Amino acid sequence: MTAAAETTRPAVPLRPADEVMRLSRMGASFPTRLSFMRSLLRRMHRENWWFEQRRFDLDAQGFGTVVLTAHTPERAYSLVVFSHDLPPEKRTDRVIAEAWDATFSLYDGIPSDADIARLADNTPKQEAGRFTPRELVLGRANRSLRLFSHVTERLAAGQQPDIETLARVGYLMRTTAVYGSGKFGCGDRALIADRPELQGAFQVEMLAVWLFRWFTVHLIEHLAQVRGGDSAVPLAPEVRGFLGVGNATGLGMAPFLGRHPQLVHAWVTARETALARVRSLPEAMAETRAAFLRLLVRARQHVGEWQVDDPQQMVRIAGVQQDLTRLSEAAPGLLDEAAPWERIWQFGQARLGVEAQELLLSLLLEPHGALVDDLAERMHVSEHLALDPGMRLSELHRLIRTQQCWVDALPLDGPEADARFWYYSEEKLEPRLGHRHAEPGGMLEMPLAFARDIRSLVADLAQADAADDTIVAAFLLRHPQHRHTVRRVQSIAGLDYAEVRDNLVADGVRPIDLLRFKLAFFGASKFDPKSDLWTRITLFQGAPQPDELADADPDGWAFAVRPANVI
Repeated sequence: MTAAAETTRPAVPLRPADEVMRLSRMGASFPTRLSFMRSLLRRMHRENWWFEQRRFDLDAQGFGTVVLTAHTPERAYSLVVFSHDLPPEKRTDRVIAEAWDATFSLYDGIPSDADIARLADNTPKQEAGRFTPRELVLGRANRSLRLFSHVTERLAAGQQPDIETLARVGYLMRTTAVYGSGKFGCGDRALIADRPELQGAFQVEMLAVWLFRWFTVHLIEHLAQVRGGDSAVPLAPEVRGFLGVGNATGLGMAPFLGRHPQLVHAWVTARETALARVRSLPEAMAETRAAFLRLLVRARQHVGEWQVDDPQQMVRIAGVQQDLTRLSEAAPGLLDEAAPWERIWQFGQARLGVEAQELLLSLLLEPHGALVDDLAERMHVSEHLALDPGMRLSELHRLIRTQQCWVDALPLDGPEADARFWYYSEEKLEPRLGHRHAEPGGMLEMPLAFARDIRSLVADLAQADAADDTIVAAFLLRHPQHRHTVRRVQSIAGLDYAEVRDNLVADGVRPIDLLRFKLAFFGASKFDPKSDLWTRITLFQGAPQPDELADADPDGWAFAVRPANVI
C-alpha cells in the first residue's frame, strides 16, 4: 500500500451488496483504473518489459506467421499468430465457426522452429487441436472487413484513415474466443499462478490480446506497403493508439461469476474500497481537481462517440449524456465544498441514473492512482470451496439468515421464476441458456440457480432436527441434493459480494448484464449489445502499443476519444 493509501482509511462505508450485486447495476458497469488491462500495462511500464518482432513471414496477401515476444525481467512470452485466407462462406463470429482470419497461441517462452511448426498444424484447428502446457492462451479473430479495407486503401494511397469511419468501429480485428486456464490442453492456471507478473486475474489473456492488437497494426501496414509501394504510409501514432481490438462475447463467459464467488468478492471489494477511500478524502487537491474536470470533459466526448444499434442501449447512452451534462454543471461548485468527492458522489446518487453513477465511480478513481492502485494487487485469491460436514445445523441456519437473507426478497414462486436453465452444449462445450418449460435438457442443468437452491435448502432445514448437536453430515445423508448449496454457503461466509443477488433462472434474466459486469473488470469499453445473450466490445482502445510503452503514460488512455482529423 502506498503511503497515501495507508494513512487515508475509508471514513465512509462500502456500498451494500444488495445495491452493488443486482443485475440492473452490474449491467451498467464501466472499466476503472483497477481493471485488469490497466494493471497489466502499469506493471509492464514499471518493470521495463521490452518487446520484439521475432518473426514476420507474411505473403503479399497477408497470410503467414508472425511471432511477437514480450520480455519480462525474468522470462519471455511469445504470441504466435497465423494469418489465414478465410473464404466468405466460412466467415462468422459464432462459436460454431470452424475457420477464422487469424488464430493465435501465447507460448510460454520463445518457441523453436519445431514449436512453430507444431502450432501451425494445431492452432488453426482451435478446439480440435492438440496443445501442451507451454501454450497458455488459445484464440482466434476475424477482420472487421469494411474498416480493414478502408484503412488498407487509405494507407496504400499515402493517406490516413477517415476519422469518422474509424470511430464507428474502433478496431481492425475482433477476437471471437480467447481461451486460457487449461482449456483444450493448454497450460493450467496452477502452472503460472505463482509468477508475480501473472498473479492478477486474467493477466495472461490480456497480454495475448494486447500483443494481438500490435499484430493487427503490423498486418495492415504490411498490406498497405504491398499495395501502395513507395506511396504507402504507416498509421499515424494517434491513429495506432486509438485502434483497439474488438471482441464478440456470448454466454460462454456468463457462468464464470457463479462458479467463482470468492474471486468475484475480491474484485468487487477492491473496487468498492477504492471508491470509499476517494469519498473519504477531506479535500480536493488542485492537481486531482483539475484532472477530474479534464476527465469529465473527455468522458462526455467518449460517451458521445459510443455508437450502437441496440435501441435500449441507445436510450441508456442518451441518458448518460444528459447526466454528464448535469454533473459538469455541478462539479466545479461541489469541489469547493468540504468533503468534495463525497459531495460529488451524493450528487450522483440523487441526480444521476444508474449507468451514469457507475461511470462516476470510474471518474472518481481515475485521478487518485496513488491512493487506490495498491488494491489491484488484492484482486486475486486462492479459491477453495470446502464442505464442513461437522458444522452444527444451528450454525448453518445462522449463516443463511445473515448471508443469504437477500433470497427472501426475490419472487421465486410460479413457472416464470424457474423458466430458464443453464447447461453445456455437447458440441462446443460452451454454456447455453434453455427454456425449461419448452425445451428438453433440464436434467443437465448447471448449478447456477442459487436463489432457488437456497430456498429449497431452507425449506428442508425447517423440517430437520436443528438441535445444537445435529451436524451437517447427518442432514446431507437424508438430503444429498443440498450438498453443493451447503458447501457454497459455508465457503462464502463473510464474503458479502460473492453472490449475484438475483434469480439467474427467471424468465426475464439478461445474461448480458453478467457479461458487461465481468468485461468491465477486464477493462472493456464501447459495449455494443447484439441481443440479451451477446455483445461486442472494444479492448485496449487508446492504450500505448508495445513499441510505445516505455515512453508513454500507462494510465493516460482512460475514456479514449477519436483523434482529430489526421492528414
